Parts: sequence; structure tokens; C-alpha cells
Amino acid sequence: MPGLENLQSAIGVLAMIGLVWALSEDRKRFPVRMAIGALAIQVGLVLILFGLPQARGVLGGVNAAVEALGGSTQAGTTFVFGYLAGQAPSPYALQNPQAIFVFAFRVLPVILVVCALSALLWHWTILKWVTRGFGFVFQRTLGLRGPPALATAATIFMGQVEGPIFIRAYLDRLSRSEIFTLMAVGLSCVSGSTMVAYVTILKDVLPNAAAHVLTASIISAPAGVLLARILVPSGVSEELGEVQESEERRYDSSIDAVIRGTGDGLTVLLNVAATLIVFVAFVALVDHILSVLPPMGGAPVTVERVLGYLFSPLALAIGVPWGEAHAAGGLLGVKLVLTEFTGFIDLSQGTTGALSPRSKMLMTYALCGFANIASVGITVSGFSVLAPDRRKEVIGLAWKALTVGFLATCLTAAVVGCLPSALFHGL
Repeated sequence: MPGLENLQSAIGVLAMIGLVWALSEDRKRFPVRMAIGALAIQVGLVLILFGLPQARGVLGGVNAAVEALGGSTQAGTTFVFGYLAGQAPSPYALQNPQAIFVFAFRVLPVILVVCALSALLWHWTILKWVTRGFGFVFQRTLGLRGPPALATAATIFMGQVEGPIFIRAYLDRLSRSEIFTLMAVGLSCVSGSTMVAYVTILKDVLPNAAAHVLTASIISAPAGVLLARILVPSGVSEELGEVQESEERRYDSSIDAVIRGTGDGLTVLLNVAATLIVFVAFVALVDHILSVLPPMGGAPVTVERVLGYLFSPLALAIGVPWGEAHAAGGLLGVKLVLTEFTGFIDLSQGTTGALSPRSKMLMTYALCGFANIASVGITVSGFSVLAPDRRKEVIGLAWKALTVGFLATCLTAAVVGCLPSALFHGL
């Protein structure tokens, strides 16, 4: 029943906030005002984006733009790799046409193109003003100070390390709570360079995938801020003054922006590919070790099955029905141990089990974040370079940031689950 599904998600919202509060460093300092503001931002943005006819038209345009961007990327990939990109005619008859979808040629090149486009839009100040707009909203509604608010907004579009680069000059002067908030938000969101790649994976199994992925990344930021401030409450900090743009984000010309953006994209692409190879290999190795155990429930014991049972309660809290909780829990485990890329691939292929359309939508929000074990290393190394004097502090907060980032996307999914399903139909 729709009403019971929404109630289940609402209880999940309270349960996840309660869990983080129970783990808080100071349970007497619960940020009530921030909690109201963060949840209001999430609900308000979803209602505006999916409820207003004008906004729904914009989201429809986003879907079309992403489709065009994906098609354009395939044109460039086909020029370089030919039929391996999946578009040019194959030189031989295919017995299994689905096998021509190669992740390295169909998904990863999108990262290159979007990174270059993002740098160009930043140079043209379009993305810069969008970022400042979100930063202003976060500052007013969440009570963040100017630089952390701006870095939080920048993280939505640029990524977990690239966002804080924007306020690099202020990092040494931020409080411990503010540093932790930036780390947690970086793990709660994704970057613009990967959003389109996720849509490429999901477009055939989730209607309006671009709209959901974009919305998920935006509204997970306030969830990350809220849970971070609950776990590590804010303290008194010094004045920071007016935000000055970091030199790392200045380009000499449009050509310079495209070239440097492509270089940044190549770094991201290689990191994604290398991380997937290593961690998928590790999981396969663990599966081989687990194969010596007797079958469980008539099937071999695997990492995905174990994680499915472990995270089933969290899937229930998000709003997934009991019969689908194990499959959804497996996706959450895959996202945490491997990456969100692997989670999205499994979601699109139904690897962990069949899910209803509503559950697929909720899991898209739950998976849409960088909170995985590999990203902890990226966060620690990135902040260690940006603020070397605070490296020891960052290392001490790393696993707490992973916990917050992981739960933040689940909280976002539960908030979406509280809203009527009819809101998302007909886009």
C-alpha cells in the first residue's frame, strides 16, 4: 500500500538520524535547526524539480541533453576505437549483441568529455555562478559559514577533492567539525564527470535516469552536512573573511580550460578503471576463499550474499519491501566494498535480484555517492595534500566520514521514499 510504503521510509529517516546521534561525539548538542533545514531543503527541491510543470520541463531537457552528450561521446569513441565502442558495424556476426557493451568504451569516455565540458563552463562562469547560488542557499538554510558552504556546493559538481580546492586557502583555519563536514559531503555526493556515466548505465532500466541522478547528487549534500554535524558537532571558530577563488580553478582561455579539463578527466578515468579492476579482483578472491564453506540456502556463499543479509535492515529503512530487501542490501554492500559504478551496473543487470520500479528508483538515490572503501584513500590523500598540517586529524576522521557518507545517501533515498510515487510519474 502506498501509504505504508511512505510511512516505512519516514520511520527509516528517523532511525538513520537516531543511529548517527547514538554514535555522536556529543549527544547533548543535536543540531535541531540544521536538521529541520536539511530535510526541508531535500523535500523542497524534490517537490520543485518533480512537481512544478516548468521544472519538469527543465528535467526533461536535462534528460535530452544527457542523451545528446552520450551520443556525442560515442561519436568520438567510435572514431578512436571503431566497432569496439558499440556503434560502428561489427566485422563479424554477433551471437550475443549484449556483449558488445564494454564498460571501458561505453562509460569511461563520458568522464573525459564531461570533465572538459565542466572546465569550459567554469571558465565561462556559468558553473561558477550555479555553485555560488547553491553555496548561498546552504549558508542561509544550514547555518554554514561562507567558505565551507561554497566548498559544499562545489563538491556537488566537481567532486570530493576538487570542491575543497576552491577554498584551499581557508582549510587550515576551518574547525575540526568543518573539515569533517567537507570530507563527509565529498563521500555523500558524486561529481559532474561521473553523473552522465551513471545515466549511461541506468537509462535502459530507470525512466528519467538523468533527472534522478542529478537530483540525488544535489540533495545528498545537505544530508551529508546534517549527519556530519550530528556525529561531530560544531565548535567555536575564527573569522574567515570573504571567499577568494583558488588559483587551481583559473583558466587562461577556453582552449586552456578544455585541455586542462581533459587532463583532469583522464586522471579520474584511470582512477576509476584501476579501482574497479583491483577491488573486483579482491572480491573475486574472497569469493574463492568462501567457496570452501558449505552452501547457504541452497546457493554458494559469496560476498554479495553476505552483504545482502548484513544490509537488509538498512534497505528496509530506505523503504524497500521485505521481499526485495536482500537484493537491495546486496547493492548497498557492493557499493560500499567496490564502488557505486559496480552497484549501478548490478542494479541495471539485476545481478543481486529483481527489484520493483519504485525500489530501483530508491536504490539509485542510495547508490549515488562516493562512499566506498577506495574513496576513503582518495579523501585522505587529497586533504593531506591540500592541508598537510591537518593530515593526522583527517586520518582520524576518515572512517567516520565513510559512515556518514554511506548513511547520507541512504537517508536521501528514504526522504524520497516518504513522498508519493505519483510525483515521479509522467516526466
